[in-house]
Amino acid sequence: MNIYQQNTHAHSIGWSTYHFEWCTKYRYKIFKQSYIKNLCLIAIIEAAKKHKINILEIEVDMDHIHVIVSLSMTMNPSKALNLMKGLSAHLLFKLLPNLRKRYRKGHLWSRGKFAASVGHITLENAKKYLEDHHAKEFSKGISTP
Repeated sequence: MNIYQQNTHAHSIGWSTYHFEWCTKYRYKIFKQSYIKNLCLIAIIEAAKKHKINILEIEVDMDHIHVIVSLSMTMNPSKALNLMKGLSAHLLFKLLPNLRKRYRKGHLWSRGKFAASVGHITLENAKKYLEDHHAKEFSKGISTP
């Protein structure tokens, strides 16, 4: 199956992969225990499933999270990241009521976030494709600006 066929919609087709990272508020190292770390994994996976975000890789460190996701063309990366942060925090507060003692205002994650696109092709390959495409149109007599 072509990778583009995985993300088709009525009027769009594409491949959108991102590396997200976010931290706990105040960088508290709350994921030291494997039990809490596993609950965090479950919460993030459930949040992603609910919002139709496909997780390709995930890593929970003591005070931050790394996730590589595949998004549909209809969802922007900032929205996806905020949805995962919000619902995962809600689920973790529900599963671990004692977290409220440390995070009294109900904010598990810091406001900051990191997002970077991850391509299945390199920048050089994309440029070569455009150059080759331009050369084909030129040979057909089609001029481009």
